[in-house]
Amino acid sequence: MAEKLGAPIVKPLLGKAVVPDDHPYTTGGVGLLGTAPSQELLQECDTLILAGTSFPYMEFYPKPRQARAVQIDLDPARIGLRYPVEVGLVGQCWDVIRALLPLVEDKPRRDFLSRTQEKMRRWNDLMEQRGSRSDKPLKPQVVAHRLNDYLADDAIICCDTGTVTTWAARHIKIRGTMEFSASGTLATMACGLPYAIGAAIAYPGRQVVAFMGDGGFTMLMGELATIVKYNLSIKIIVIKNNVLGMIKWEQIAFEGNPQYGVQLQPIDFAAFGRACGAAAYSVDDPALVPDVLRQAFRSPGPAVIEATVDPSEPPLPGKISVDQAWQFAKALARGQKDRWEIIKTVAEDKVREVV
Repeated sequence: MAEKLGAPIVKPLLGKAVVPDDHPYTTGGVGLLGTAPSQELLQECDTLILAGTSFPYMEFYPKPRQARAVQIDLDPARIGLRYPVEVGLVGQCWDVIRALLPLVEDKPRRDFLSRTQEKMRRWNDLMEQRGSRSDKPLKPQVVAHRLNDYLADDAIICCDTGTVTTWAARHIKIRGTMEFSASGTLATMACGLPYAIGAAIAYPGRQVVAFMGDGGFTMLMGELATIVKYNLSIKIIVIKNNVLGMIKWEQIAFEGNPQYGVQLQPIDFAAFGRACGAAAYSVDDPALVPDVLRQAFRSPGPAVIEATVDPSEPPLPGKISVDQAWQFAKALARGQKDRWEIIKTVAEDKVREVV
């Protein structure tokens, strides 16, 4: 369908594994965790096909009446739920799209697609720069970016909820027959380990990775004992910044307030992993991340990788709205305690983006 129409493919988070991230037609994710090209093309498009999605964040859709919309869904009650549609088609996406294909004319003009692909090329270059940073403290996106080198083509990635979801959404690249899952319900922390256990039991021959934040891991640390007991070869990446990061940044960027009540009690997760009987590793130096990941993925059985990262690295949207920038500035002015570190980090990110 995308080939015939010359149309880019945008992926909500739970659809991350539907199309490989290196596919020439996709612009990756949409929403706060998504890419700038996805956001821009939805602001510009004149036609929208919603295929099996109920992406809930309406501020990222085209303005009403900007685009003509067709929606495909198994549930007729979802037709028109998020965006006004002219045609609703009830059924499985693959059945409906196959039936539609003979009726769709090839569109010879590819201007919109070409412009979007060029934006995506620049975005991927920017993600490569951010994911390859060598400065300290260690940036969380470096861990997610380097993880790609050790993932099997059929890996199952189970991601927890929090700022870690941003790094996984933007930097973990889906390829081959990989599968990806995260919670589709707002702020559902601690889902990563149970998801990973289910995946490892259902698919015993496949590589399973749990990508966690320290807040989410702390809530269900006892699941590691289960993983060790049944010798499930799950590799657990814990991004440690000693803070409930998503709550911190929502307080700053959405409410315009300094952070409050989000500090975590520091835990030595590597020591806990060893106490449970798993292989365990710690890293806080970007230069050592590849070697630590290599060791962990070569070790048989379960492993815990604790990566201590910069707590001042914000999970900024692909494109920042005026309101978000204003709230951000208000929070800093009201006395956000690490405001100078945040300002320095944001400034460095923007300089890299411009360069």
